[in-house]
Amino acid sequence: MSSRSSDRAGAAALANNNPKHWVTDFGLLAAIWGASFLFMRIGTVEFGPLPTAGVRVAIAAGFLLPFVWLRGLLPELKKNWRRIFFIGMLNSGIPFACFSFALLSISTGLSAILNATVPMFGALIAWGWLRDKPNRSRVLGLAIGFAGVALLAWDKASFKPDASGVAPGWAVLACLLACLCYGISASYAKRYLSGLQPLVTAAGSQIGATLGLALPAVWLWPARLPSTSAWLALLAVGVVCTGLAYILFFRLIENAGPPRALAVTFVIPVFAVLYGTVFLGERVTPWMLMCAGVIVCGTALSTGLLRLGRDRTLGR
Repeated sequence: MSSRSSDRAGAAALANNNPKHWVTDFGLLAAIWGASFLFMRIGTVEFGPLPTAGVRVAIAAGFLLPFVWLRGLLPELKKNWRRIFFIGMLNSGIPFACFSFALLSISTGLSAILNATVPMFGALIAWGWLRDKPNRSRVLGLAIGFAGVALLAWDKASFKPDASGVAPGWAVLACLLACLCYGISASYAKRYLSGLQPLVTAAGSQIGATLGLALPAVWLWPARLPSTSAWLALLAVGVVCTGLAYILFFRLIENAGPPRALAVTFVIPVFAVLYGTVFLGERVTPWMLMCAGVIVCGTALSTGLLRLGRDRTLGR
């Protein structure tokens, strides 16, 4: 190994062991992604779900593409555009549309709690597709996590439309479909996009999602011009909660490692519930908090962030 490589590896190890190199990014990223549910809620009321998702990814693509160009990464994007564009719909287009639809009926806090199951779905898909067989701790975590989801969904199991015109049961299923798409896209990226620059994947995926959502977004564009506040909400969710958040996320992976970066998912609901309570007057029930605790514990076990004593001893 060259001295330059050794120095780079040593710097990375130092960053991993020194919290001040990543704690700020961790907290900021959780706060930003927690706010995305608030901004999507504001936007989707006036734009509708598909236009909201379409505008979000279009703004994010416009924000990220100049960085790709300035860093001379356009050739890498052109070479791999098919797979990157595909994962864009799987990792951004479909999930953003699903969450926008769900937020018409359920609270931002509930949506964020369901979003915390993403690592759990990722572990399940990796088990079935990549043959990444989990140990006993992770299997137990999957069972606990899905039990928490079932308990939370049971409370919203009604498929009778409410005042918004959307049944809460369909909204919960839409959130879970989004989480499933995130889980599939993680395994797809690991199998087919390994080695690509993260910025290329981030920008290219937003372009792919924009192209995939363009026609339905235009077709379902609201007849009434959305307000300035709705436009500002989508500008914020596109630039800050998507474009800037991607940069922070990949920097967090580099400085803190994937397990710590993954743990940000558990903190997002805290901020989402806080924003929803303060700005939208949403109510948080003890049942939601209990189910959230079950889901977070299950997800932490299923992703290996927590382990049973015997599994840790055996190094599994």
